[in-house]
Amino acid sequence: MDPLISYVLLLGTLGFFGYVGYTAAAEREMDSDTYLSARGSQSWLQIGLSLFASGMGIWILFGPSEVGYYGGFWDVVGYALSSATPFMLLAYVGPMIRERLPYGVTLADYVSMRLGRPMQVYVGLISVLYMFTFLFAEFTAIGKAMDTLAGMDPLVPMVAVAAVTAAYTAYGGLPASLQTDRWQAWMILWLVIALLLILFGADFGTLIEDAKAYNPEDEWSIGSMSYMDSFRSGLALVVAITAAEMFSQGNWQRAWASESDEALRKGAFLAAGLALPLVFVMGVLGTVVAGQGAVGDPSAAFFYLIEDAGILLIAAFIVLAVALVCSSTDTLQNAVVASISRDIANGSMQLGQARIATIAMIPIAIYLATTIDALSVFEIFLFADLLAAATVAPVLLTLWDKVSSKGALLGAVAGLLSVVAYGAATADLATGIGYLTSPTNEWGLANLEVFLSAVIGSAVVTVAGSYAMPDEVV
Repeated sequence: MDPLISYVLLLGTLGFFGYVGYTAAAEREMDSDTYLSARGSQSWLQIGLSLFASGMGIWILFGPSEVGYYGGFWDVVGYALSSATPFMLLAYVGPMIRERLPYGVTLADYVSMRLGRPMQVYVGLISVLYMFTFLFAEFTAIGKAMDTLAGMDPLVPMVAVAAVTAAYTAYGGLPASLQTDRWQAWMILWLVIALLLILFGADFGTLIEDAKAYNPEDEWSIGSMSYMDSFRSGLALVVAITAAEMFSQGNWQRAWASESDEALRKGAFLAAGLALPLVFVMGVLGTVVAGQGAVGDPSAAFFYLIEDAGILLIAAFIVLAVALVCSSTDTLQNAVVASISRDIANGSMQLGQARIATIAMIPIAIYLATTIDALSVFEIFLFADLLAAATVAPVLLTLWDKVSSKGALLGAVAGLLSVVAYGAATADLATGIGYLTSPTNEWGLANLEVFLSAVIGSAVVTVAGSYAMPDEVV
């Protein structure tokens, strides 16, 4: 593609989203609460589209197809389910938490009310680690996508996307992000449907045959929809990603932005219903690539299917890539600031300071996006996932009135100790300690037993500790 056309599409799409975000904020009075929560302002359709758009970052062009390339049927199913289960869990627990804390912004606000300040800070730190890793991974992905699609220097789209999203998010906060989400959601849906129809319409029978076939050249690639022995790794993805996404504060901001509990429920189910089939199909396309043979970069497996596409298809993918990355990065920027402001700074950050923080995080994210390799990003994600898996049960169990602050804190610590105990019991103490920073199996994938030990251990100790050390009745 002509480089000039690529730059016009990139800057034109960014300019449109920048205008939408700016006008959304200019139309309303802005204070700190509106900036971080947009409280009670969104219908179920608006919430559903926003949750879908903010959750479907540019990772969907890379992650599902790579999982499909290396895994099999259950890995693809697990990845698809893990994109939907956080929304379904939010639909169930979100209204309960809203009822107990009508004026919250983040999950850690509720944690502070139930478990005290130390646990709020801990949950806030986990949230910031997970979301910031997600943020710079998205910048890395847009650079890689634009390089693949248009031969563009990766740093150019990284800086352009970061500058535009930070500008309208710093100015308009969550209201700006919500408004752009609606446009991005419709663009993503229609572009993906059109592009998939083109791909599947070309030769559907051959695509299905390739999806069922085993990779004839790459021994590390099981990638076949006929392979049914990857249930454990598929389930591990569901456990790890669902736990981590509970600490993605963008979802919780939208819980309080909902105009009612019913709007939150219906919106969350809408987001789950849109995300699951999209991620599943993208995963299947990864197995199609695997069935055709080895590729140089499995993380870009999906792009091998469109490498000979015409200029119109490439142009559509450039617009899609920009819409995907904007939909997630503006959410993450505002959510990171919300968590720092409410959870770590204990609500002391003023509106002006929140805006400065939104801008200030961008150079750090760009630096990390250009210096940390893909393997290290995966390892950071897994570490954050494990911290979340060890903490999610103590947090959600607070919906049961008998859980105490000491019991929950002890449970979160016990979740990590359970991982060490599992490693020591199955191998040795060094292995158990190693699982804390690298919770993977011999194939380098998420280790199901490690994540289950964190969840189960933390839940059991939280319940037992709460009975043994109940909170004092005031």
